[in-house]
Amino acid sequence: MRKIGKYIGHYWYAYLFGIICMVIAIVLDMLYPVITKSIVDDVIIQGKKELLGGLLFMIVLIGAGRAVGGYLKEFTFDVVSIKIAAKLRKDLFSHIEGLSVDYFDDTNTGELMARVKDDVDAVWNALGYVGMLTIEIVIHVSMVLYCLFALDFKLAFVPLSAMVLMGLTAVFMERKLDKIYEQISEENAKLTTIAEENLAGVRTVKAFAREKFEIKKFLSHNKAYYDLNIQQAKTLVRFYPVFQFTSKLLPVVMVIIGGFKVVHGEMTLGSLVAFSEYCRNIVWPMEMLGWLTNDLSSAAASLKKINKIFRQESSIKEQENPVVLKEIKGDISFEHVSFSRGNQKILQDVSFTLSPGKTLGVMGATGAGKTSLIHLLMRFFDVDSGSIKLDGVDVRELSLRQLRGSMGTVMQDVFLFSDTISENIRMGQRETMENRAMVHAAGLAGARGFIEKMQEGYETIIGERGVGLSGGQKQRISIARAIAKQNPVLILDDSTSALDMETEYEIQKSLDTLDTTKIIIAHRISAVRRADEIIFLENGTVRERGCHEELLARKGLYYDTYVAQMGTAPGQ
Repeated sequence: MRKIGKYIGHYWYAYLFGIICMVIAIVLDMLYPVITKSIVDDVIIQGKKELLGGLLFMIVLIGAGRAVGGYLKEFTFDVVSIKIAAKLRKDLFSHIEGLSVDYFDDTNTGELMARVKDDVDAVWNALGYVGMLTIEIVIHVSMVLYCLFALDFKLAFVPLSAMVLMGLTAVFMERKLDKIYEQISEENAKLTTIAEENLAGVRTVKAFAREKFEIKKFLSHNKAYYDLNIQQAKTLVRFYPVFQFTSKLLPVVMVIIGGFKVVHGEMTLGSLVAFSEYCRNIVWPMEMLGWLTNDLSSAAASLKKINKIFRQESSIKEQENPVVLKEIKGDISFEHVSFSRGNQKILQDVSFTLSPGKTLGVMGATGAGKTSLIHLLMRFFDVDSGSIKLDGVDVRELSLRQLRGSMGTVMQDVFLFSDTISENIRMGQRETMENRAMVHAAGLAGARGFIEKMQEGYETIIGERGVGLSGGQKQRISIARAIAKQNPVLILDDSTSALDMETEYEIQKSLDTLDTTKIIIAHRISAVRRADEIIFLENGTVRERGCHEELLARKGLYYDTYVAQMGTAPGQ
């Protein structure tokens, strides 16, 4: 609640203006029954016809003032709630982007999408129209009760009793709905996750003919979501008749009781008319209590989910005064690095050095810890023991922006955005990267040929995850993106696995022309054989190291891999 209070406090002046307009409109509403009373008692009963024109003119002024006040009130609340929702969504998204990689390993994408979109929308609704009506009801009812007690103190206890009954019913209903809305929010996140995963992986689903299975899984969660909404509807239906019945019965009861008082001379007819008008002004708040309670409960449940994300902290923290190097040369060293996640040991006592401009090849079986080296270097995770240094400075002491900004990376899982090829290569550097540099990077990555054959060339829009391109084309665009950054360190994580040997060789020759420190992770000998040094990982430890010829001469793991891939021993 402190979080949302901060946003509201930022626009306190706007809310104050809206509430002032609201009060003015409500006060004008309260004057209308007073004029009606005067028309009945003074004009109709006492015959003071000269007052009628002035009273009618006052009704017109009240109507005009009420319209202006109501417009300004609603416009102000709408504008402020939109601004707060936009700021909240921006801050929530920025906070999520700032969380460490391990958080995303444990959290579904669909859940985060539900928080950023649906839950923020629920809060927006509560801070806008619903919040405005809630405040208006409180002020409106307070003024109506004051006017009722001023007209007839004893008779006013009847509508007051009805309001107390409605309030207790609303509180009881809110408690019932609160639990249901939390469950609806959770199930909505699961449903979004399943839909997102299936749409993103539709080719895999079709390849394995799993359409029926995935539809069944989706329908099971859809049924759970349906059942929760039915439960919500049943709760509302159970309580709404109380609001409806009381709101319809109250004016009738007031007319009957007030009529007896008029007959016995205890109340004027004008006072009864005014009292009835005020009672009707209490009816609409009663009718809306259930709906408002429903929406406020939904917003409260959404706010809990949002605050839960805001309470998450990144496990990777930057120092208050991080080291910022004047220039990154690309000197990398791993010193007795060990790393584990949970109870699983991934790397143990790994050490190597990589001088600026040199190339390191990393090989090993799946799960040997190759990609973890890169994740630790970029501080997606921190080491358990040992240290990783860039230009002689521990990466934990460096600015994360400078550390990661100094590396051009091609990840194992190639991801391209739903945008033009040009924008994917520039990667947000449209204003700073020259077109010539982009085309040059595409040429070095072997992508220029197929890109320029497309009808729109570099402005061709590709789908999510590079849909519409082959695996090799996606890899080449990803390599071009990394090269285009012109960083001192270039990391290629199994980046040529989808390429034919000839294309891979041409790209390797192009990479040799770059004066950058390169780390090449691969399963194929052909990808690393030109490296200055190659390390072979097994079970998280360095089992072999040396250049291509040295490792072949040892006839160890690297040699066995060579024979398995080439189908023959070296020199045969």
